[in-house]
Amino acid sequence: MELNSQEKPEVNKTKSYLLMLLAIILFIFSIDLLTVAMGQLNNSVASDILKATRNPFVSLFIGLLMTALIQSSSTVTSSIVAIVAAGNLSLEQAVPMVMGANIGTTLTSTLVSFSYIMKKNQFKRAISAGILHDIFNIITVFILLPLEVYFQFLSKIAHYLASLFIANPEYSGPFTYNKVFTRPLTEWISDTIQIPFLTLVIAIFLVFAAIKMLSSSVYKAFVLDSFQEINNFVFKKTNLAFIYGMFFTAAVQSSTVTTSLLVPLVANKKVSLKKSFPFIIGANIGTTITAGIAAFYKTEAAIALAIVHFLINFFGALIFLPFPVIRNIPVKIAAFMGEKSLQTKFIGFAYILLTFFIIPFLLIYFSTD
Repeated sequence: MELNSQEKPEVNKTKSYLLMLLAIILFIFSIDLLTVAMGQLNNSVASDILKATRNPFVSLFIGLLMTALIQSSSTVTSSIVAIVAAGNLSLEQAVPMVMGANIGTTLTSTLVSFSYIMKKNQFKRAISAGILHDIFNIITVFILLPLEVYFQFLSKIAHYLASLFIANPEYSGPFTYNKVFTRPLTEWISDTIQIPFLTLVIAIFLVFAAIKMLSSSVYKAFVLDSFQEINNFVFKKTNLAFIYGMFFTAAVQSSTVTTSLLVPLVANKKVSLKKSFPFIIGANIGTTITAGIAAFYKTEAAIALAIVHFLINFFGALIFLPFPVIRNIPVKIAAFMGEKSLQTKFIGFAYILLTFFIIPFLLIYFSTD
């Protein structure tokens, strides 16, 4: 009986490893299918996509709304990479969309905090932890979006770095796919369905399923047993918390999962709000590996967008992580919001509506000619 109890965790871990492998294969396949589908869409559909994303504020909101709805920035950014790889979206148009996805993914941790709404003191700390991720990404976007819109700050750096991976960056001919091992199957499926939009929808669903499967399997294999045991050790030092957040998010493929783990830790006083912030910054960088995997097609635009996703979060970390005074600004704002939400619970709900819906719509309205 004792032997069986010892073998059971090993069997479960083996299953998690197999699921992880299947999830990676499914992810590669679904991204490939998405790219093939986007490449086969007709010109009118491509034109509609280009028109919708020509305004950077509209593009920002699309990324935010898509991520808020499906709760996975990894899915959204991977899909954007595939669209860019297919030539239906320029890098400059895609950058604000990725920024929006960065903000949209923070909704989950804020919603998790509302599970403590009936526990007065815990709710204050939980909502502060949930909102902290939001505030960090929002401030980062406020700083970087104007620089990108007016100076193509991120795009130029990304284009330069991406060109180092491309044998002939001056090539201006038609877009061609780099063959991957899933291509025969994805092309057969696309030719069988013969409806590119339907293939696109199926591919997006499969991307989402693959990331959820990967997140669940890695969490069970590597995070579940260790996170609670070593969290006190990890959060003692700023740099260690940052590296830990980056490592686990890269493994789990979801900043949503890792940052949501922080909410109960902060709510139950296992970790202070201040010490949780470097972990959140690291998690933001760790999640960019998904777009990197999706960009293995080796088209310059796709690689450049994956680099942009990394740069957004890297510059965010560079702004806040080294300087305690600056690092405390989002923490103090989050703590203030937690205090106000405790006094009037409606404020928490109003914050979600304003941040993820009303304000973006207003920005779109005032940005139209």
